[in-house]
Amino acid sequence: MDKFIRMDGLVVPLDRSNVDTDAIIPKQFLKSIKRTGFGPNLFDEWRYLDHGEPGMDNSIRPLNSDFVLNQPRYRGANILLARENFGCGSSREHAPWALSGYGFRTIIAPSFADIFCNNCFRNGLLPITLDASSIDDLFVAVMATPGYRLKIELEQQVVVTPSGMTYHFEVDAFRKNCLLNGLDDIGLTLKYVSEIKEYEERRKLKEPWLFV
Repeated sequence: MDKFIRMDGLVVPLDRSNVDTDAIIPKQFLKSIKRTGFGPNLFDEWRYLDHGEPGMDNSIRPLNSDFVLNQPRYRGANILLARENFGCGSSREHAPWALSGYGFRTIIAPSFADIFCNNCFRNGLLPITLDASSIDDLFVAVMATPGYRLKIELEQQVVVTPSGMTYHFEVDAFRKNCLLNGLDDIGLTLKYVSEIKEYEERRKLKEPWLFV
């Protein structure tokens, strides 16, 4: 997992509440358990005018020009600004896979569904919760200013606007440490390889019949 220390990113506003995981990545794309390849189908039913299925050539599918991700001014955005209860619905881990596959590293919203939030941290995405008033201000600024960017400083836990205004956000200390050091569940386990081996050797001596 890539480390997340700081970023300076283009912001795209998704002005919808209660965006569920089926909207983030529709159910027909859940057949694969690989972590890659889901980006082109992020928000598939909103991005395209036809019905998407796995294996389709997305480069020739008709785009919904009204959908925010298809607007040229937001091309290359890697910070998603959203409304309350983002990521609700089923607990599919494919949702953060699709978001990161598109290029997002940060999602800023007033609230997130708990399981989705945990899945984001486990997959290198930083979900930032700010109060509704601050989110409203950011939506106004982003929509009024083409090329609007934000700086994210995870160590200081702040979002910095182009004018220098800062928004402080809370983040669990364990999750923060994992992001700063690029540690997913496998990475965390590998930190204790020597201890695991020592335990296995002791277990073999005490209970050798388990290893026959």
